[in-house]
Amino acid sequence: MITAENLNKSYGSLHVLRDITLSIGQGEVVSIVGASGAGKTTLLQILGTLDRADSGRILYGDTDVTQLRDKELARFRNEKIGFVFQAHHLLPEFTAVENVMIPALIRGDRPSDARRRAMQLLERLHLAERSEHKPQALSGGECQRVSVARALMNQPMVVLADEPSGNLDSEHAKRLHELFFDLRRDLGQTFVIVTHNEQLAAMADRKITIKDGRNEE
Repeated sequence: MITAENLNKSYGSLHVLRDITLSIGQGEVVSIVGASGAGKTTLLQILGTLDRADSGRILYGDTDVTQLRDKELARFRNEKIGFVFQAHHLLPEFTAVENVMIPALIRGDRPSDARRRAMQLLERLHLAERSEHKPQALSGGECQRVSVARALMNQPMVVLADEPSGNLDSEHAKRLHELFFDLRRDLGQTFVIVTHNEQLAAMADRKITIKDGRNEE
């Protein structure tokens, strides 16, 4: 489903990624691990089209996203890729359901349709009763589940998660990890997860280790 071929990325004289080649299948849960500074987040950002590689290409199915122009790439990202970050990045002035709706509104969906799907996702994630609360009234675990619902809003090909449980205590981290696998089971959702959490990394179908800018499995 997703194929990366010979990705290279440098920042000045620092060569962060060196000929990264990998593939991710539909419905897989893949973890990416490695020491701090190894290039894990850089790789995730490039896979997510938030940054561009210096060379190499990325295919989502038959679409070579490295050939898309900025406007086309932004639309592709909105429709095909979901993101979950260590900090949930919810907009504080909006309620939980409004935050979840945002990707669909950006796509141009009718607000009524977006709200209906957002509520379905919040119900699935056991947050329906918290839908009208703003982020400051939610716990850290609840905020992160809202961010997962937002990532799923446009039914993406893949959800990319960067240290998603890094700001959570052990119990909430465990629940979040279980949620990813429940969503894979129920929705066939694909996840690529950068993590330092050994438990989550071990649960994945495959573990990719980034070392000295190269990937090992």
